[in-house]
Amino acid sequence: MAAPEFVTLQVEDGVGTIRLDRPKMNAISEQLHREVRAAAMEAGERDDVRAVVLYGGERVFAAGADIKQMAQLDGTGMTAWGRELQNSFRAVARIPKPVIAAVTGYALGGGYELALCADFRVLGASAKIGQPEIQLGVIPGAGGTQRLARLVGPAKAKDLVFTGRHVGAEEALDIGLADAVVPDDEVYSTAVAMAHKFAAGPPLALAAAKKAIDEGLDLTLDEGLDLESRLFAGLFDTEDQTTGMRSFLESGPGKAQFSGR
Repeated sequence: MAAPEFVTLQVEDGVGTIRLDRPKMNAISEQLHREVRAAAMEAGERDDVRAVVLYGGERVFAAGADIKQMAQLDGTGMTAWGRELQNSFRAVARIPKPVIAAVTGYALGGGYELALCADFRVLGASAKIGQPEIQLGVIPGAGGTQRLARLVGPAKAKDLVFTGRHVGAEEALDIGLADAVVPDDEVYSTAVAMAHKFAAGPPLALAAAKKAIDEGLDLTLDEGLDLESRLFAGLFDTEDQTTGMRSFLESGPGKAQFSGR
């Protein structure tokens, strides 16, 4: 496979940064989203990556899908294109580690749909997010009607999707589209600090917790509780569980060093 042109995975101190860099606005082309998929899969598999940051750079997260590419497709062509885009974003959502999107500038359309695949979103104070697809005569096609509604509820999701309006950082924080708003020049450092906090935790338990919450949302309560019980019990066969409980009994909470085994 050729070396990635627009997406890199940079690893430092347990944190892997998936960095988008496609001038000028990180428009999500077929090549870019496939490179995102490859980076997500690598981050998920690498033992030296314990948490992940999605980052588009200081100016922009991702201004949306590559409309020039999309405009040439009919329904049949878009079915295949959209399936692959969904697969790429699904790979990000299924990274079995905490994922934080560091959002500067614009995260619109497919750009915000990519941010929705993260567990948390840190926005710069001047960031603008939204799902403007309706203004092009279409609807979001990479999770904007599904992940968005699960995040903020159907009424708020419909407002954003029906109007296609841009949402500023403070409103995004108020309605749950963002988890933190910081000065623009502190977005990446804040996301990395969050990632370091998670990276110190037990990797297997964090993966189980993420799986229980994400998959449980699509189950009945009883089915979700069964999933939780299975994942909970499975952790008692891990070295991290032994380490964590021994450390608690000997030294109190919060002092265990976890190996990920």
